[in-house]
Amino acid sequence: MQGIGPECELERADSSVADEVIRHRYRNFPPNEDAESAMLAALRSFGPGRRVMSNPLIAVVGATGTGKSKLAVDLASRFNGEIINGDAMQMYRGLPIITNQIPVEERNGIPHHLLSCVDLEAEPWRIGRFKKEALRLIADIRSRGKLPILVGGTHYYTQAVLFKDQLVGEGVEDGLDSYTEVPSTSEIWPILDSPPEVLMEKLKEVDPVMAARWHPKDGRKIRRSLEIYFQTGRPASEIYAEQQLSKSEATIKDEGLLRFSNTLVFWVHAEKEILNARLNARVDDMIKQGLLSEAHTMSDYVQSKKSQGIDVDQTRGVWISIGFKELASYFAALQQTELDAKSVEKTKAECIELIRIATRQYGVSQVKWIRNKLWRALSEAGMSHRLYLLDSSDVGAWKDHITDPSENLVQLMLREEPTPDPKSLSALARTVLGSREEKARAQAGPAMACFTCDTCGKNVVGDEQWNAHINGHAHKRALKAKAKRAEREAMLKQREIESQQTATDTHS
Repeated sequence: MQGIGPECELERADSSVADEVIRHRYRNFPPNEDAESAMLAALRSFGPGRRVMSNPLIAVVGATGTGKSKLAVDLASRFNGEIINGDAMQMYRGLPIITNQIPVEERNGIPHHLLSCVDLEAEPWRIGRFKKEALRLIADIRSRGKLPILVGGTHYYTQAVLFKDQLVGEGVEDGLDSYTEVPSTSEIWPILDSPPEVLMEKLKEVDPVMAARWHPKDGRKIRRSLEIYFQTGRPASEIYAEQQLSKSEATIKDEGLLRFSNTLVFWVHAEKEILNARLNARVDDMIKQGLLSEAHTMSDYVQSKKSQGIDVDQTRGVWISIGFKELASYFAALQQTELDAKSVEKTKAECIELIRIATRQYGVSQVKWIRNKLWRALSEAGMSHRLYLLDSSDVGAWKDHITDPSENLVQLMLREEPTPDPKSLSALARTVLGSREEKARAQAGPAMACFTCDTCGKNVVGDEQWNAHINGHAHKRALKAKAKRAEREAMLKQREIESQQTATDTHS
């Protein structure tokens, strides 16, 4: 069977995955290297289709420049694995430098799937399409007795593969197996562009439970709840309740929300200052390797299409790769004959600095996704203990900090033995994961309702804010003012009654 890209030719080989299980099952045999080799060779002769364990999967995540690709190759080499690329930009062919693809010479002969396999003009794959193809590849790799390893920086791709249950609303997109763009929700439902008070009235009508949760001025959350209702035809509160129920049932049945129970996620991470310096150096290396040439090729392509009356959409796909759009001013300067060489070089240096800045910012956004999205999803599934942070700050200590711990963890998983606490791997793991757990505990609590104070006309969210409001000076002053108004109105009413009574007596 051929892979998608030319570099993905699949070769059969002895399965190190099976070897680990075999060694474990026969660990009580007397230690004899020759006997062990003969035993492994005999048991491997049953063929690549043998069942080793139930659905193993390794996922490698992390910011750009931390060493994800290297770890994936190391693990694939050690455990006879094959790698599935999970980076949207690296799927494009012909631009290995600007999309930061792992060089062929660094792949150690390991098959890489979904790498350099999409034409320049193609739209980026939607989540549903990527998930479908990645799951097909995972099944194929396992069928040949090998270990699938998913690696890449587009972490919502990875998350879609790892979990059975995704965020509300993604099901709409998952059904689209094409490049067709979905119209924005406000184009389909114009009411979504209305002010918050209009949105709130509509939400009260279709989903009063969610309406009670949101502050009337929180337009973003109100709009999102309405989007879910319009997209699915069901109240968001009902869907959320079903998801919570499925999570509870999964816990009772000892079933996780992970798609594959035998999953390990490695988060390759580095100290911020160290990573920033590394990323700056990486950009310099990419410039030396030919990034400017690739970007120039892309620019020429755009101009060629423009001369044919075709506008290339540079807001999507490979055109938003870091290293192309940042050089627009430089390419424009090259066309201005009135500029001297010094001015052009100055513009070039400024553009390269923009690439450095964008690269660092991208790394920050990737870490935020892991902290806020992936970790939370694993935690809600009761699987946060499957996320292991590996400290790549010291490249010179790669074997001690990355290779040895990761290989040991994979071996434990393949043997179906308990794995250690993720915080125990390093000081960085203890700090990062520990702080995330503390934040999660602090944020835990019942869903907060929105209360409206009839006296003040003020809206507050949650019991704590409500108690603070009703015990506050402003509310107490409003109560006194309300009482005085009521007293005055009662007095005026009484005077009116007495006046009417006096008039009646006079006429009598």
